[in-house]
Formats: sequence, structure tokens, C-alpha cells
Amino acid sequence: MFGKAVHEMGGSSRNWDRASRAEEKALLAICAYPAVSEGDRLAKARYLLEIEARGELDLPEHMQAILRSTMWKA
Repeated sequence: MFGKAVHEMGGSSRNWDRASRAEEKALLAICAYPAVSEGDRLAKARYLLEIEARGELDLPEHMQAILRSTMWKA
């Protein structure tokens, strides 16, 4: 789906690689975000469940970031 969208916009494989890396970086940032409020936790969980259902939440780095985001820093 992502590759198709880049192709439809006239992007090259180099643009696709750059956009793919940016998308991965953004997903890792969401995984790592330490949601504190109930609303933030629900929004994060809903979004990540949606991403996981599409098979895009599959790297060990994703799980590590999610788990680290749940730890309280003293």
C-alpha cells in the first residue's frame, strides 16, 4: 500500500526508500512515546492495534520501544 502510494505520486525508488525510512522513524517514535494521560494511552493503543492488524508492527525495535515507554522514570 505504501509503495503504491509513492509510485502513484511519481516517486522513484530512492524517494520510496527515504519515505519508508521516515515512516519507520515516525512509527518508532509513536511506539516510544510515554503516554501518560488516559486519553493518550487509548489513542496510542488504538493506533498501534490498527498498525499491528496490517502487519506493520513487526520489528523487535517496535516491541522494545513500546515496553520501554510503559516504564516510569524515577
